[in-house]
Parts: sequence; C-alpha cells; structure tokens
Amino acid sequence: MSESLDAIRGLGLTLRQNRTGHRVGLDAVLLAAACGPARRIVDVGAGVGAVGLALARRYPQAEVDLVEIDAATAALAADNAESNGLRARVCVADVMSPAARRGAGLADAAADLVATNPPFLIAAAARVSPDPARARAHALTGEDGLGEWLRACLALLAPGGRFAMIHRADALPSIYSALGARLGDVAVRPVYPRADADAIRVLVTGVKGSRAPARLAPGLILHEADGRATEAAQAIHEGRAGLWP
Repeated sequence: MSESLDAIRGLGLTLRQNRTGHRVGLDAVLLAAACGPARRIVDVGAGVGAVGLALARRYPQAEVDLVEIDAATAALAADNAESNGLRARVCVADVMSPAARRGAGLADAAADLVATNPPFLIAAAARVSPDPARARAHALTGEDGLGEWLRACLALLAPGGRFAMIHRADALPSIYSALGARLGDVAVRPVYPRADADAIRVLVTGVKGSRAPARLAPGLILHEADGRATEAAQAIHEGRAGLWP
C-alpha cells in the first residue's frame, strides 16, 4: 500500500501514513488539544500514533502507550515514534478484549489519561469497506460497539484519571449511555464548522470516579463566514492553544 510522509502542524509531528483509508486530520489535532498533562497516557485506537505521539512530544516525562489492533498500522506508529525522536510503547491488541489487553502488557486502572478517537461507524448499520483494515479503522462491530469500546477505555483508567475523546455530534446520546456513572465532571465541547451551522463533532472529557456534574463547555467554531479559520481554530492548528478544562 502506498504511503505518504506528512507534516501535521497542529501536532508538531511528521507522520508516515497510508495514502488511502483513514488519514490523520483535524480530529486528531482537536483531541490532542483536549488533553492536559499526565504521567501515564494511553492512546486507544492510536492508528499511526498521531495523538499519543503529540502528547509524548508535549509531555516528555510521560509514559505513553499506543494501542492499535492492526499490526501494519501499529508498525507505522512505531516508525513514527522513532522518526520523531519520541518514546512510546506500541501495543498491538483488541482493546475490547481484557485477555488481549493483558497479553499486550496493558494494566487496567493504571493510566492517568486515556485519549481515544473511536471508529465512527457501527458495522451493522453502515456500509463499510470490504478491506478488513479499512473496515476496522472506520466501524465497530456488535450492537453496542461504542459502549464496549468506551468501557474498555475506562477500564484502563485509574480512579481520578482523566478521559478524553472525540466523536460525531450525533453520537452524544450513545456516549452518555456508555459512560454512565463511571465518569464525572463530564464536559462536552461542541465543534461547529461555522457559527450558523450544527455541530459536527463533540469533544468529551471527564474524570473517573468524580461526582461533579456534567456541563456544556463553550463551543469551538472552526471557520468564519468567508471560510477563513477563526482565531481560536488557528491557534489550535499552530499549537498555541489547548482545549483541556
């Protein structure tokens, strides 16, 4: 499969990735911006390592695990860590399998921060690629695929640890249902393409075991009416601003 080498300005990284299929873009930049400092970080569904490596660069004292089910993609993540001069462990594992997590050396309740950009589709309800690797990158299997994914993420998180994710805005009811009482101090930040448009993404953060109430954080507007990036979006793209609470 053909690959490209791309400079991702908002992450401060140069990443090797496949030319087709899932590619690093705005979602990774936004998710990384929503993650504050932590000692032990796990990037679940890491792909070629964009979010986890951005955090390894930003917080060089952190221990970072990149969890990816596809071995070929995980190999790209390992190459990207080395080529960017960053320290990160790549774990090839199905995060939704406790046995696979243990086999990959991922301990439950050990991470201070878990970040995830889950596949956005449910395989049973969407048309997915016949290519297995592309299908895994874009769609979850099972009737409660997103719920299983989020519960696995929270299993990795230590009490008091922080969780961060990005997803489609229309998935918010499913996200709330899956998180349940496991996460408190939940902040939802809508992401709007323009001020007069519906949100296209939500950034969701929270603290495991917290009893603080949920809240709706100020939204992020990406573009002005004339198509120019807003000052807030530009600052994130240039790495000058973050979105963590």
